[in-house]
Amino acid sequence: MRPLVVIPAYNEAAHIADVVVAASRHGYPVLVVDDFSCDDTGPRAEAAGAIVRRHEANGVKGTAITTGFDFAARHGHDAVLTLDGDGQHDPREIPLLLAAGANPAVDIVIGTRMRNTRPMPPVRLATNRLLSLCVSLAAHTKVTDSQSGFRLVKMRVWRAFTLRSHSFDFESEFLIRAGRLGFRIVEVPIATIYGDEVSRINPWVETFRFLRLFGRAVRFPRARQTAARTQR
Repeated sequence: MRPLVVIPAYNEAAHIADVVVAASRHGYPVLVVDDFSCDDTGPRAEAAGAIVRRHEANGVKGTAITTGFDFAARHGHDAVLTLDGDGQHDPREIPLLLAAGANPAVDIVIGTRMRNTRPMPPVRLATNRLLSLCVSLAAHTKVTDSQSGFRLVKMRVWRAFTLRSHSFDFESEFLIRAGRLGFRIVEVPIATIYGDEVSRINPWVETFRFLRLFGRAVRFPRARQTAARTQR
């Protein structure tokens, strides 16, 4: 594989340089998508060796990830590996995802934190379990940590569909559409890390978005439907 490491970041000046340096040690290019940060996230990432693309307005996580995938498509990468810029994911574990993704039959690798949930705040643990159950049912494949942003996605999956979500429901829609189309999703255990990061999720707004997503998911194409349309 020729993966591109993509780090969406908003006001992550305190951590971004360390994340970039650690991720770069594996020998793959690192792209930081600076989502119009108010601090010096972008300059610190660039000084640490990352390619930086800065949005001219603050969007949401899905928009930043889309920028990363579009960059990967233009530069001939066949996979994208995403991780957060706040230190919640350990870049030393990147080889775990790459090793699982080396299997040509695997399309998506998720780093799951659900093997060790003790460091996870109780509210986040309960929310993650509930959303992961909903995603699993909608995707027709088991996912234990649907909210993990530590993922390896092969570009053939990205090209297979168009996403309507742009906020924190983006990653859930991605898994649902991929699962329903028959792409193989696997998980590898990763460390569960919580520090001084601040959640930017508005619980009321995002709950509405997730409910709307699951309502739409019943109409998402499935593998047989897609094949039938292709044959016609």
